[in-house]
Amino acid sequence: MTILLEMKEIHKVYPNGTAANRGIDLTVREGEIHALVGENGAGKSTLMKILFGLEAPTSGTIAYRGSPLKLQGPRDAIRQGMGMVHQHFMLAPSLTVAENIVLGDELRRGPLSMFRDQLKEQDEIRKLIETYGLKVDPLEKVEHIPVGQKQRVEILKVLYRGAKLIILDEPTAVLTPQETDELFHSIKALIGQGHTIIFITHKLREVMEISDRVTVLRAGKTIATLETKNTNQEEISRLMVGRDVLFSVEKRPAEPKDTVLSVRRLNAVNEKGAPVLRDVSLEIRQGEILGIAGVEGNGQTELVEVLTGLHPASSGEALYFGENLIGKSVAEIRAMKVGHVPEDRQTSGACLTSSIAENLILDHYRNPEFTWGPFIHKKKMKEFAKVMMQLFDVRAASEEAMAGSLSGGNLQKVVIARELSKNPKLLIASQPTRGVDIGAIEFIHREIVKRRDGGAAVLLVSAELSEVMSLSDRIAVIYNGEIVAVLDNDESLTEQEIGYYMLGVKKQQKEVAAP
Repeated sequence: MTILLEMKEIHKVYPNGTAANRGIDLTVREGEIHALVGENGAGKSTLMKILFGLEAPTSGTIAYRGSPLKLQGPRDAIRQGMGMVHQHFMLAPSLTVAENIVLGDELRRGPLSMFRDQLKEQDEIRKLIETYGLKVDPLEKVEHIPVGQKQRVEILKVLYRGAKLIILDEPTAVLTPQETDELFHSIKALIGQGHTIIFITHKLREVMEISDRVTVLRAGKTIATLETKNTNQEEISRLMVGRDVLFSVEKRPAEPKDTVLSVRRLNAVNEKGAPVLRDVSLEIRQGEILGIAGVEGNGQTELVEVLTGLHPASSGEALYFGENLIGKSVAEIRAMKVGHVPEDRQTSGACLTSSIAENLILDHYRNPEFTWGPFIHKKKMKEFAKVMMQLFDVRAASEEAMAGSLSGGNLQKVVIARELSKNPKLLIASQPTRGVDIGAIEFIHREIVKRRDGGAAVLLVSAELSEVMSLSDRIAVIYNGEIVAVLDNDESLTEQEIGYYMLGVKKQQKEVAAP
């Protein structure tokens, strides 16, 4: 195969001295699917930002189609035939699919190009949809289409601009198994039409399924580039982390006891008055993990926020050891030994402008162990932080480092450490391993299971179906704000079966789904 892209000895050192890339080499062949993997902080995102013109390298060279490449910004990358589909969709919900695809590159006609040529735009978009099998209605508003179709719109955006090299950043993070299969079918169609794909993912199973070659980064350096057919998940993970990693969650069968949380006919609406929770009923017992499976945007966020005092319920109740949580404040609920790992660690889980030590006692700094009269006992706070950082493998210069300076994985460990250090009787964990590398995932899973085995009740919400299935003892599936099934997580349960409930294709009888 012809070499399309060659990045050599890429270094990136930021003004504060942080070295994100330390001499990375990446060679991508024309017409291949090239996976890029590595732990959080390995340098993947920085490397791709350099390739797409969002960052400038400190040193190193880039050759594209055999010629030196100098980029002043993303528009230069687009002109060279590159496109990037970001992990978090960059779409305008109130616009149509077609309007999102052409946004910023509208076709013009008439004197001085005064008028938009919408008919020609739609014709070109329909040709793209037909050529690549990315089925979506160009006239439908983006806010009304499912997540899988939004992913297709993002891909169509880069194809419309003529991209031949496409960077896909964690493209399956919010997709069901069925939607992932459809995406992989589309990716293979792109390759068949002469495109090249760089596929960034944490899911090694997907690396094995879809890629031709894989480059492993660790600590800002290239560790190896392998032919996918000649390697396996165990070898890749060992190269990523530097040690063997357990892929299956080791846990003994649950021994559930008394009910900790009983949710009964819970309803809630959003700020526009539209229903987001519809008669939700479920139970969680001591010593078990109840997983919530569902495509994002089907009420998971609102369910967690109602249970933690962040969103009002319109009706129903949530009895925690017989006491209703509905109507209580966040502080009151947290004082009842309810732990909450929020889905967005940056906006809800941590204060980025405070130190690691301050974040670790954020909601219990008034406890006698951390006070000295009316003041915070800083020495005790720092000692506590050092212990937590060691226990939870938080990698930072010191406990005084700002939370905002941490990588995503290390910031998540700070949040997890704070919530678990209180020994909660109910742990509500929402997307606990989002954007976290496999080594940290293994650690977080082990800690959650440890709390279950210690008698806590755990409500786990995750967009990663494999995570829900690995950790949960029972699985509740939510669709359109409604619990459509509650399933025992035994050997007979498959991802495909859960996927049908997630998509609304199947639904249990009401008396089965609700306790």
